[in-house]
Amino acid sequence: MRYTPHTASDKEQMLRTIGLSRIEQLFDHIPQSLRERAAISLASGLTEVKVKKRMAALAAKNATPEGWSFFLGGGIYHHAIPSTVDAVISRSEFSTSYTPYQPEVSQGTLQAMYEFQTLMCQLTGMEVSNAGLYDGASATAEAILMARRIQSESRRRVFVSRSLHPQYRAVVSTYLRNLEDTELVEIPFDRNGGTDAEFLAREVDEKAMCVVVGYPNFFGVIEELAPIQEACARSGALFVTVTTEPLSLALLKPPGAWGADIAVGEGQSLGVPMSLGGPGFGFFTCRKKFVRSLPGRLAGETVDHEGRRGFVLTLSTREQHIRREKATSNICTSQTLCALAATVFMATLGKSGMRRLAEVNVCRAHDAQGRLVKDAGLAPAFTGPFFNEFVLRSKGLARSQSRFAAEKIIPGIPLAPWYPELQDCLLVCVTEMNEGEEIERLVRTFSGD
Repeated sequence: MRYTPHTASDKEQMLRTIGLSRIEQLFDHIPQSLRERAAISLASGLTEVKVKKRMAALAAKNATPEGWSFFLGGGIYHHAIPSTVDAVISRSEFSTSYTPYQPEVSQGTLQAMYEFQTLMCQLTGMEVSNAGLYDGASATAEAILMARRIQSESRRRVFVSRSLHPQYRAVVSTYLRNLEDTELVEIPFDRNGGTDAEFLAREVDEKAMCVVVGYPNFFGVIEELAPIQEACARSGALFVTVTTEPLSLALLKPPGAWGADIAVGEGQSLGVPMSLGGPGFGFFTCRKKFVRSLPGRLAGETVDHEGRRGFVLTLSTREQHIRREKATSNICTSQTLCALAATVFMATLGKSGMRRLAEVNVCRAHDAQGRLVKDAGLAPAFTGPFFNEFVLRSKGLARSQSRFAAEKIIPGIPLAPWYPELQDCLLVCVTEMNEGEEIERLVRTFSGD
């Protein structure tokens, strides 16, 4: 497409047509004080070589995993990504993987979606999976809206655990804000760092629509799901689990085996780089009997008129395909390229490889937590079992930040901004990317040595 700018003569003619003499007159209605503040002083242009050097110098100021030690979790995780992932998703037929409106020319994309759904069902122990959503937070909110479609109008109380990711809870609150008939109830966490089952058993009644808990939760604690499922079964509420670190499901008992009705979460840790917090993708699985209320898209397997195997969009509830007011969800494009990366990641590692990687995460995280408690004098904030992240209490945490910065270490995520009662508490994550020497440096820096 050509770019042909307006000539001086063109501009003069257009201004004359609307009765003006200068372009600046178009902005006369804006107060002069604001126009002065909006002035942009642009330097002269640079050569391509100088621009590259300038951009490289700016990029070098970023803290990257190559130059810093990261112990960050909280929904985005640092894992090794096999080279096969980039090799496959970089192919041109996948790099623009959009909605496969025409199945006859989209068999590769549709099969990738189908394989992704199959792997997510195996990972979560659920019966049905869609082809992906935007992220874990919107998947959580969509799970609640799905529960609202399934349940009767007499059930409009949504119970959400306070140990669920705070940003996920914020998104849920936004989704439900203008649904006047829906009440959001927060479940406190106990000294173990898990959902308070006693509170839940006492409060959940015949008005409960669903109960939403993290698995593992935001504190890294592996929730005891049996009493939560029992409370849901007794009251008739739907049981929803949210997983921000799906690698954990390669080792833990899957949500489906706990009796979950809907299991959703964030899939970033399965082959998608951290990339300053995104993009990632949401996954969404449920029991088969709820498939008609499933948001997003579902790819299915079929045969053509010659009996050959083929793939199609079995369910597609987007507003482009059906009347908006009849849609189960108005979600637009899902993160298909990221979902494909997860598919290649899981297929490359296989069941045993993913389990072994999960075991390495558990071992390193527990070793690091033990060292930090024993050698650095930190105190565990919770007593519950954890996967690869945990919460520690460290007095003077804010004062020690400069010491960590000097050592090029990011020790974790302070929890005080979200949980005022957890002052001086840090969420620390350890994965296979944190070698023994890094953990040793973390312990020494906490010790002040």
